[in-house]
Amino acid sequence: MASGHLVSMKDVARHAGVSVGTVSNVLNRPEIVSPDRRERVEAAIAELGYVRNDAARQLKLGRSSTVGAIVLDSGNPFYGQLVGGIEAAAEDSQLMVIAGSTGSRERRERLYLSLFEEQRVRGILLASTGGSADLVEAIRGRGTPVVLVESERDARGSSVSVDDIAGGELAVQHLVAQGRRRIGVVAARQDLRQVADRLHGARRAAKAAGLEIEVLEAEDLTVLAGRTVGEEVVARSAAERPDAVFCVNDLLAVGVLQAFAFRHQVAVPEEIALVGYDDIDFARSTVVPLTSVSQPADLMGRTALALLEEEIASPDAAPRHVSFTPKLVQRESTTG
Repeated sequence: MASGHLVSMKDVARHAGVSVGTVSNVLNRPEIVSPDRRERVEAAIAELGYVRNDAARQLKLGRSSTVGAIVLDSGNPFYGQLVGGIEAAAEDSQLMVIAGSTGSRERRERLYLSLFEEQRVRGILLASTGGSADLVEAIRGRGTPVVLVESERDARGSSVSVDDIAGGELAVQHLVAQGRRRIGVVAARQDLRQVADRLHGARRAAKAAGLEIEVLEAEDLTVLAGRTVGEEVVARSAAERPDAVFCVNDLLAVGVLQAFAFRHQVAVPEEIALVGYDDIDFARSTVVPLTSVSQPADLMGRTALALLEEEIASPDAAPRHVSFTPKLVQRESTTG
């Protein structure tokens, strides 16, 4: 074949001396083809370097073997673990996953949703900013199932979530049990349901203990933003600082810990106890291992894919919601 020529089924058929239909049967139903013809076709495929056009095949069949996964932040290891769970479950089901990260931006989320629908994916798994509910419903109405991840119960489709209110409560209850009374909560993007719920839970636990939390606003949910907030805390006098800090994700907590431990030698937990959220792998290997609220990212991903497959198999079945309970993993940042 000439350089740059895409080998077609016709080329394979011509080379093997069989019909195009025989080539198609070898690719899709090899058991009905005689061994001699099957061997000739397979040899031609290998010699010519034929690669099947799976997109065209799927378009003809009217269904795809691909699912789309949309997450808020690919830079957060939690979402890497979540997608890893989706991919592991998809491999077992002989499905392929294409993942995209929105950076917690609604415009980008809507773009991914539209692109995945245009690509005729078999279904979509969405960790949403919360701003594209209308588009999600439109896509569902046109026949593509969407399962929400990290979402509250969804009346029109299946969803998977963690009880983030309970998670925020766990963090502050633990700090109170350690004797801490001046508790700061580092938060950003309170428009995101996950963050709002964690903050709500923290406030509820503080109120039950007769305390009020101080919200320490960060610019984003990143290590750098956490370090900036940590610097601001350290700049206060010792009497004005909180004696405990709960961060609404581990990336913020790592940044706060950097400001405390590396640059200013604020003792953790002796002077300020620190709790994160997500329990990413890195949390256990920081300079002071980080106490964190753990949510089962891998299991959430596997469960979301299973719910999506249920909707694909039974489009008229009632949607299901699966909620996981977070747990506190204690390490030296609060109990050292």
